[in-house]
Amino acid sequence: MATFSASSMWMWGGSDAFAEEDEDGQEIPAEQEIRWANKDSLIMLIDCSKPMFQLSRDNDLSPFQLSIKCARSVLMNKIVSSDKDLVGIVFFGTEKSGNPSDFKHVHILQELDSPDAQRILELDTLLADEDGSDFADNYGHNNDFSMNDALWTCSNMFSTSHQKIGHKRIMLFTNNDDPHQGNLSLKRLAQTKAKDLNDIGIEIELMHIQPAKGIFDVTKFYQDIVTVPEDEDIGVVPDASEKFDELLIRVRAKDHKKRSLMKIPLTLGQDLEVGVSVFSLCRPTARPSYVQLDSKTNQVVKTVTKHICEDTGSELMAADIKYYQNFGGERVVFEKEEVTEVKNFGKNGLTLMGFKPKSCVKRHYHVRSSYFIYPDETVILGSTRLISALLERTLERDVVAICKFVPRLASAPKFVALVPQREVLDEHKVQVEPPGFQLVFLPYAEDFRQLKFEETPAPMNEQVDKAKDIIKSLTFQYNPDKFENPALQKHYANLEALALDRDIPEEFIDYTEPDNENIDKRAGDHINDFIELTFPEGYDANTAQKGAAKRKTTSAAGGTAKKVKQEATDIDFQEYAQKGLLSKLTVNDLKVFCKSADIKCQGKKADLINAISAHFNVN
Repeated sequence: MATFSASSMWMWGGSDAFAEEDEDGQEIPAEQEIRWANKDSLIMLIDCSKPMFQLSRDNDLSPFQLSIKCARSVLMNKIVSSDKDLVGIVFFGTEKSGNPSDFKHVHILQELDSPDAQRILELDTLLADEDGSDFADNYGHNNDFSMNDALWTCSNMFSTSHQKIGHKRIMLFTNNDDPHQGNLSLKRLAQTKAKDLNDIGIEIELMHIQPAKGIFDVTKFYQDIVTVPEDEDIGVVPDASEKFDELLIRVRAKDHKKRSLMKIPLTLGQDLEVGVSVFSLCRPTARPSYVQLDSKTNQVVKTVTKHICEDTGSELMAADIKYYQNFGGERVVFEKEEVTEVKNFGKNGLTLMGFKPKSCVKRHYHVRSSYFIYPDETVILGSTRLISALLERTLERDVVAICKFVPRLASAPKFVALVPQREVLDEHKVQVEPPGFQLVFLPYAEDFRQLKFEETPAPMNEQVDKAKDIIKSLTFQYNPDKFENPALQKHYANLEALALDRDIPEEFIDYTEPDNENIDKRAGDHINDFIELTFPEGYDANTAQKGAAKRKTTSAAGGTAKKVKQEATDIDFQEYAQKGLLSKLTVNDLKVFCKSADIKCQGKKADLINAISAHFNVN
């Protein structure tokens, strides 16, 4: 259901108060909205020792350049998706030191602040230094650093920030699996500091890169440093990244905190409840709304909404505004409290109704994007163990759990199917799909539509076989991660060019455009054979499309609304021109002929007649 809002709902005639929730339907509890107001903060801690500047194997970029390129991608992503979040960059292993605590060989490149164009330009300068000579002159290298000091610096950046911070995370980039080899004292200091950071809610995530020689062994040092997310297996560590794409996938999976939409109970029976968090894993990304500015001062304009009585012209307060619904031609008026009571369907949460075979959930039952639920120990202790048992049994029996879902108080109940999902890792042991339940919304009886299909002749077996050949030839593995929204990419490419003072925006590839050359190579013969079997001889799709007759418009009673006019393609324009009858034709007929005969002419009817007469050499 729609939430009550003084700016949109509280008005006479405001029947929207009874409307269903919008298509996006993100119903977030008030306490969750307050928690979301806190900013997400991320510090990228980058190793700058000499091994990070050595090219490894067949890679064109050094590990340091890979790290900077990923940092730049994070900044760009934050600007697009959440520009209020805070990002900082810290170097360790440098000869130059720059931090408030005067720790040696630790340098703060960018303080914890919102991303902007100047920060991106600074990273572009580092990327342009391909051989690392400028970096060596400006910052230098030194292996005599302390990981404890680097973590202390990050902790101080979080604590001294003047902005309210919600989630705190450190993303550590390195290709050295044992930075304090042989120095047990420094190793223990780093492990103790990492544990202290974890205790106060600062997560440390390792983005390890494959060294030039050997393999990266996490167990030597970082196993006791990094924080393992609760939804990932403690014993499974991703492989070290070699290529930019591999590292970027891991970074993008971590650069946003996993924020739940809500925390609710799942009732499995009488006096048996478990706690779950609800996440939205997929939702449309829209362009940000424009900010209105004063044309004279360029200051942001504040929007104020007031409700004025139509009869008296006086401003209405919240208590003066009511709702109504039309019923049988009469207005049924409700107070706010009465509307709230009408919309009350009991406490919020999930209630188990029973189990059904997974095959009962049909694809055409899709109502909206699904949610994802994961056990939450902060709601009810012991939830993880029970949900894990439920997940294993539903997977084993190939069934789904049917539940009643009330997102929050005053929300309409919905039937949902909890579809079990196993954890999936890619070849580098990076989590692709988390374990848990997909919460799939099910339709009600009123949601189904009965369609009437026109009777068409049955196709021949040869046509069906050839259509199968076309489908088989053009079948490919679809992955939505490979297709970026061209409208968004063009929008942000232009914004980036303006913000970074570039002459032209960076080119982007529109992967939604069909690859006609490849399609013709793979299925061209099958398509031609299908056309010969299906369409008459001499058929041309382009000509047929241009010359297609307009469909007859029908009235509500099913009859023809108007008598169909003679089409321009049926008129002998040469005969009309020779007899001087072109003036009897409509302007539309004349324009259609000019377009089909490639006669370039614009203007009034007399101009069209003169152009057509000249075309046939008629004076």
